[in-house]
Amino acid sequence: MKILAIIGATCSGKSALALNLASKINAYIFSIDSLSIYKEINIASAKPTKAELDSIKHFAIDVLSPVESVNAGVFIRLLDNAITECKKDSKNLVIVGGSSFYLKSIIQGLSNIDSINIESKFINKSLSEKYVILQNLDSIFAAKISQNDTYRINKALSIFEATGKIPSVYFKENPPKPFPHKIDIYNLQIPRDVLIERINKRTKSMIKQGLIDEAKYILESYGDSIQPFKSIGLKECLLYFKGQINLSELESMIAIHTRQLAKRQSTFNKTQFENIVQIDSNIESILKKIT
Repeated sequence: MKILAIIGATCSGKSALALNLASKINAYIFSIDSLSIYKEINIASAKPTKAELDSIKHFAIDVLSPVESVNAGVFIRLLDNAITECKKDSKNLVIVGGSSFYLKSIIQGLSNIDSINIESKFINKSLSEKYVILQNLDSIFAAKISQNDTYRINKALSIFEATGKIPSVYFKENPPKPFPHKIDIYNLQIPRDVLIERINKRTKSMIKQGLIDEAKYILESYGDSIQPFKSIGLKECLLYFKGQINLSELESMIAIHTRQLAKRQSTFNKTQFENIVQIDSNIESILKKIT
């Protein structure tokens, strides 16, 4: 059984590529996306269509209620189940999605942090301020990571808040459990101007498809304190509902935030994985690299 992951910036075409690839290598698809995992959130998550979901079996889509929290522990349990099913059905597995930090956590191994979200009361502070806080809390751990490593800084602060233990002590007491399967990682890259154009088109399409109505339904059903309302597309709708921005500003803000996310994703993907293979959307060249 072969397991491979396709990562890349939002709107880079990962999902379409994964569908094409899975059909050619006899594979199921595992979605590693922090919004697609939720039921009822279909437009904001740019979830695959029903036809796409029906064409190839997908895992980790429409699993959680919007009131539930997602973390790396949730994904690793779902991934274990997916791998078991793939083995039973003699299938390969294509992992795809924009939440690469969950993939990194899975590969590195978890330290009993299933219930710890990469979230913090320091969320509104700048990265440099959070790094100073971490230095004051745990200078040993802070010295081991870059002051620009957003993921590890947030993770360290979250561990301290959740357990009361500084990260260096916590990780010593809870060593990571290595993931027992090899995952080959492919980073999909497209030209920046093409990516920006796709982001703008997707934003317009989401609003046209009914993003505002979807966000209103989720808000009225579950309130504004749920984890999904921290996500791009939904958090901007909250400002729109409060009258703080108009429709034109809503579209502009979502597009800007999505471009910023794409830049962060690209940086993360280039720096946080070892032995990563850079690819474009040419399916034949990808198949050669895989085989």
